Amino acid sequence: MSSEEFEKLHEMYRSLYEELKLMPEKALRSHGEDRKRLVRSFDERQGEAEEVLQGMEEELRVAPSSFRNAMSTKLRLYRRDLGKLQRDMKTSELGFGSSYQPGSQQGIYSSQNQQSTHQQSQRALLLQGSESLNNASQSIERSQRLAAETEQIGTDIIEELGEQREQLDRSRNRLVNTGENLSRSRKILRAMSRRLVTNKLLLGVIILMELAILGAVVYLKFFR
Repeated sequence: MSSEEFEKLHEMYRSLYEELKLMPEKALRSHGEDRKRLVRSFDERQGEAEEVLQGMEEELRVAPSSFRNAMSTKLRLYRRDLGKLQRDMKTSELGFGSSYQPGSQQGIYSSQNQQSTHQQSQRALLLQGSESLNNASQSIERSQRLAAETEQIGTDIIEELGEQREQLDRSRNRLVNTGENLSRSRKILRAMSRRLVTNKLLLGVIILMELAILGAVVYLKFFR
């Protein structure tokens, strides 16, 4: 939802409302065909205003929570004002009929007035019910959005834990490999140490043998 779209609908509604609010007073001063045309025009404009308000409600459902409260307040005020204009128009119709009908018709118009009042009361109840449903729907949407966000956070945490587990597995494998390498290195060092000792012993034996041979040669050459 864009606040720009909501503002466009708001301007359309204000234009229609400015036109509608002049009609009840005009209806009181009109009669005959002029009055019928005025009533038809009011009904048409009122229907257009209802469509605009419905469009604003649709925009409200997808609005960010930071804008939703202010927009919802505006929408309730617009519906209240539109309902008042409808009542004023009905009153102007009844007032016109009473001022131009004979006295014998007063009971009929009194009954019509009561019926209109009952209809207005029912309409107000329907509007309240609709508003309650809208509030419940918004609450459900907020709950669903919160659940989706919580699910997403849980998914991210699980993915992060999975990555950390993989890192730990790789670290453990590297430690195991390092331990194996150290074991092989120790074995190699021990083997080299044994070879070094063996080489030293062989070298000592060879030196002793050479000294013995040299002594034998000297003895045979000079003392026999």
